[in-house]
Amino acid sequence: MAVDRERVSALVRELLEAIGEDPDRPGLRATPERVADAYAEFFSGVGEDAAAPLAHTISVSRGPAPDTLPSGAVMLRDIRFRSVCEHHLLPFAGRAHVAYLPGEQVVGLGALPRVIDILAARPQVQERLGEQIADTIAGSLDTRGVLVVLDAVHECVTMRGGRQPSASTVTIAARGEFTEPVARAEVIALLTGGGL
Repeated sequence: MAVDRERVSALVRELLEAIGEDPDRPGLRATPERVADAYAEFFSGVGEDAAAPLAHTISVSRGPAPDTLPSGAVMLRDIRFRSVCEHHLLPFAGRAHVAYLPGEQVVGLGALPRVIDILAARPQVQERLGEQIADTIAGSLDTRGVLVVLDAVHECVTMRGGRQPSASTVTIAARGEFTEPVARAEVIALLTGGGL
């Protein structure tokens, strides 16, 4: 479902009036359209299939390097993401770290950031975002385990309320073998830079 830019623009104009501003003054005249364009980008993942980037897999045993079967986790660290908190419609942004234990199939590493982009481009909460990423990977690939660590700064914390500009939120979602505390701890140390 595409964002209804015309409707968003009209609502932003109304919002500007509601806060006591003049939406026709020079600095605000184009703001409703700018916000509509931004929202079309911010919420482009609404209705999009997050598993689609994982549809093309590579066979481990019959693929291009069958003599190099992975014995451990495949990890991708420091994937930048941004989303909009559904509670205040304020942005949050940070880094995602993803690991999975492949079975017979692996996926191109570029597919993992795309899954995150799709799921983050919706009104979100960080806790659910991590769970959705883990579920999408676990449900779409032949994995023995999935681990997702998100570390993000929320503008609803930095700009309002407690106003803690350097506070970040860390969430963890684990599936399969990574639900075991020892396996999870080892991979978290590697994903977050503590083990390399």
